[in-house]
Amino acid sequence: MRLIPSRPTAALSLVAGAALLLAACTGAGSGSPGASTGGTLDVTVSHTAAGDALAGANGMTLYILTLDTGGTSTCTTGQCAATWPALKGDGSKVNAGSGVSGTWGTTTWADGTKQVTHNGQPVYYYSGDSAAGDSNGQGTNDTWFIAPVDGSQGGPPSGQASTAPTPKASKAGYGY
Repeated sequence: MRLIPSRPTAALSLVAGAALLLAACTGAGSGSPGASTGGTLDVTVSHTAAGDALAGANGMTLYILTLDTGGTSTCTTGQCAATWPALKGDGSKVNAGSGVSGTWGTTTWADGTKQVTHNGQPVYYYSGDSAAGDSNGQGTNDTWFIAPVDGSQGGPPSGQASTAPTPKASKAGYGY
Protein backbone atom coordinates (compact mmCIF):
# COMPACT_ATOMS: atom_id res chain seq x y z
CA MET A 1 0.00 0.00 0.00
CA ARG A 2 1.41 3.37 -1.02
CA LEU A 3 0.58 6.55 0.94
CA ILE A 4 0.02 9.79 -0.95
CA PRO A 5 0.92 12.95 0.93
CA SER A 6 -2.15 15.04 1.69
CA ARG A 7 -2.60 18.39 -0.01
CA PRO A 8 -4.44 21.37 1.41
CA THR A 9 -7.95 21.56 0.18
CA ALA A 10 -9.07 24.45 -1.99
CA ALA A 11 -11.24 25.72 0.88
CA LEU A 12 -8.31 25.77 3.32
CA SER A 13 -6.16 27.62 0.78
CA LEU A 14 -8.93 30.15 0.26
CA VAL A 15 -9.29 30.76 4.01
CA ALA A 16 -5.53 31.16 4.46
CA GLY A 17 -5.34 33.59 1.54
CA ALA A 18 -8.25 35.62 2.85
CA ALA A 19 -6.61 35.88 6.28
CA LEU A 20 -3.38 37.18 4.73
CA LEU A 21 -5.28 39.69 2.61
CA LEU A 22 -7.24 40.92 5.63
CA ALA A 23 -4.05 41.39 7.65
CA ALA A 24 -2.46 43.35 4.80
CA CYS A 25 -5.50 45.59 4.31
CA THR A 26 -5.94 46.42 7.99
CA GLY A 27 -2.27 47.26 8.41
CA ALA A 28 -1.96 44.77 11.26
CA GLY A 29 1.51 45.19 12.63
CA SER A 30 2.56 47.52 9.85
CA GLY A 31 2.99 50.64 11.96
CA SER A 32 1.08 52.59 9.33
CA PRO A 33 0.30 56.22 10.12
CA GLY A 34 -2.76 56.64 12.27
CA ALA A 35 -2.60 53.08 13.54
CA SER A 36 -1.34 51.90 16.90
CA THR A 37 -0.60 48.34 17.85
CA GLY A 38 -1.11 49.14 21.54
CA GLY A 39 2.61 49.28 22.35
CA THR A 40 4.91 52.26 22.58
CA LEU A 41 4.61 55.03 20.03
CA ASP A 42 7.95 56.34 18.84
CA VAL A 43 7.98 60.08 18.11
CA THR A 44 11.08 61.60 16.57
CA VAL A 45 12.19 64.82 14.90
CA SER A 46 11.60 65.22 11.16
CA HIS A 47 13.63 67.83 9.30
CA THR A 48 11.13 69.25 6.79
CA ALA A 49 11.10 72.16 4.34
CA ALA A 50 8.76 73.91 6.82
CA GLY A 51 11.19 73.39 9.72
CA ASP A 52 11.69 70.72 12.36
CA ALA A 53 8.50 68.83 13.20
CA LEU A 54 7.38 65.91 15.29
CA ALA A 55 7.27 62.66 13.32
CA GLY A 56 5.44 59.43 14.04
CA ALA A 57 5.43 56.06 12.28
CA ASN A 58 8.02 55.67 9.52
CA GLY A 59 9.24 59.24 10.09
CA MET A 60 6.01 60.76 8.79
CA THR A 61 5.42 64.38 9.81
CA LEU A 62 2.79 65.13 12.45
CA TYR A 63 0.49 68.17 12.37
CA ILE A 64 -1.74 70.18 14.69
CA LEU A 65 -5.07 71.81 13.85
CA THR A 66 -5.47 75.29 15.36
CA LEU A 67 -9.26 74.82 15.39
CA ASP A 68 -8.86 72.16 18.12
CA THR A 69 -9.32 73.70 21.55
CA GLY A 70 -9.28 72.36 25.07
CA GLY A 71 -7.48 69.19 23.96
CA THR A 72 -10.52 68.09 21.94
CA SER A 73 -10.14 66.84 18.37
CA THR A 74 -12.57 68.34 15.87
CA CYS A 75 -11.41 66.13 12.98
CA THR A 76 -12.70 62.68 13.90
CA THR A 77 -14.95 61.52 11.06
CA GLY A 78 -15.58 61.54 7.33
CA GLN A 79 -13.37 63.28 4.82
CA CYS A 80 -11.51 65.25 7.49
CA ALA A 81 -10.35 62.08 9.28
CA ALA A 82 -9.48 60.47 5.95
CA THR A 83 -7.37 63.45 4.87
CA TRP A 84 -5.86 64.06 8.32
CA PRO A 85 -5.52 60.66 10.08
CA ALA A 86 -5.03 60.97 13.82
CA LEU A 87 -2.06 59.57 15.69
CA LYS A 88 -4.12 57.04 17.60
CA GLY A 89 -3.03 55.48 20.86
CA ASP A 90 -2.24 56.19 24.48
CA GLY A 91 -0.18 59.33 24.99
CA SER A 92 1.41 57.84 28.11
CA LYS A 93 3.10 55.28 25.84
CA VAL A 94 4.92 57.84 23.70
CA ASN A 95 8.65 57.23 23.46
CA ALA A 96 9.96 60.76 22.76
CA GLY A 97 13.18 60.64 20.77
CA SER A 98 16.18 62.94 21.01
CA GLY A 99 15.22 66.61 20.59
CA VAL A 100 11.51 66.04 21.31
CA SER A 101 10.08 67.96 24.27
CA GLY A 102 6.66 68.74 25.66
CA THR A 103 3.91 66.88 27.45
CA TRP A 104 2.13 63.86 25.98
CA GLY A 105 -1.47 62.98 26.69
CA THR A 106 -4.60 61.41 25.27
CA THR A 107 -7.96 62.72 24.13
CA THR A 108 -10.89 60.34 23.71
CA TRP A 109 -13.36 60.70 20.86
CA ALA A 110 -17.11 60.16 21.27
CA ASP A 111 -16.72 56.64 19.80
CA GLY A 112 -14.02 55.73 22.35
CA THR A 113 -11.04 56.11 19.98
CA LYS A 114 -7.94 57.42 21.76
CA GLN A 115 -5.81 60.07 20.05
CA VAL A 116 -2.39 61.25 21.18
CA THR A 117 -1.98 64.89 22.20
CA HIS A 118 1.17 66.98 22.44
CA ASN A 119 0.97 69.87 24.89
CA GLY A 120 -2.80 69.46 24.87
CA GLN A 121 -3.13 69.58 21.07
CA PRO A 122 -4.30 66.46 19.19
CA VAL A 123 -1.77 65.41 16.54
CA TYR A 124 -2.44 64.14 13.02
CA TYR A 125 -0.73 62.90 9.87
CA TYR A 126 -1.52 64.32 6.41
CA SER A 127 -2.60 62.00 3.60
CA GLY A 128 -0.81 64.24 1.09
CA ASP A 129 2.59 63.35 2.56
CA SER A 130 4.15 60.27 0.99
CA ALA A 131 7.64 60.11 2.47
CA ALA A 132 9.43 60.85 5.72
CA GLY A 133 10.20 64.56 5.92
CA ASP A 134 7.32 65.68 3.69
CA SER A 135 5.42 68.70 5.02
CA ASN A 136 2.82 69.18 2.29
CA GLY A 137 0.08 69.95 4.80
CA GLN A 138 1.92 72.92 6.32
CA GLY A 139 -0.31 76.01 6.40
CA THR A 140 -3.34 74.36 4.79
CA ASN A 141 -6.26 76.80 5.20
CA ASP A 142 -4.07 78.67 7.72
CA THR A 143 -5.25 76.12 10.32
CA TRP A 144 -2.97 73.07 9.83
CA PHE A 145 0.69 73.31 10.85
CA ILE A 146 3.60 70.99 11.51
CA ALA A 147 3.68 69.91 15.15
CA PRO A 148 6.62 71.74 16.72
CA VAL A 149 9.31 69.72 18.51
CA ASP A 150 10.07 72.42 21.07
CA GLY A 151 6.81 72.18 23.00
CA SER A 152 5.35 75.44 21.63
CA GLN A 153 1.74 75.58 20.45
CA GLY A 154 2.60 75.70 16.75
CA GLY A 155 1.09 77.75 13.95
CA PRO A 156 2.39 80.19 11.36
CA PRO A 157 5.58 82.11 12.07
CA SER A 158 4.90 85.04 14.39
CA GLY A 159 2.98 87.78 12.62
CA GLN A 160 2.85 85.91 9.32
CA ALA A 161 0.13 84.08 7.47
CA SER A 162 0.92 80.80 5.80
CA THR A 163 2.01 80.77 2.18
CA ALA A 164 0.57 77.31 1.53
CA PRO A 165 -2.20 77.11 -1.07
CA THR A 166 -5.72 76.51 0.14
CA PRO A 167 -7.12 73.29 -1.30
CA LYS A 168 -10.00 73.78 -3.74
CA ALA A 169 -12.24 71.27 -1.98
CA SER A 170 -12.15 72.86 1.45
CA LYS A 171 -14.64 72.87 4.27
CA ALA A 172 -14.47 75.52 6.98
CA GLY A 173 -10.71 75.39 7.49
CA TYR A 174 -10.36 71.64 7.74
CA GLY A 175 -8.40 71.32 4.49
CA TYR A 176 -10.36 68.68 2.62
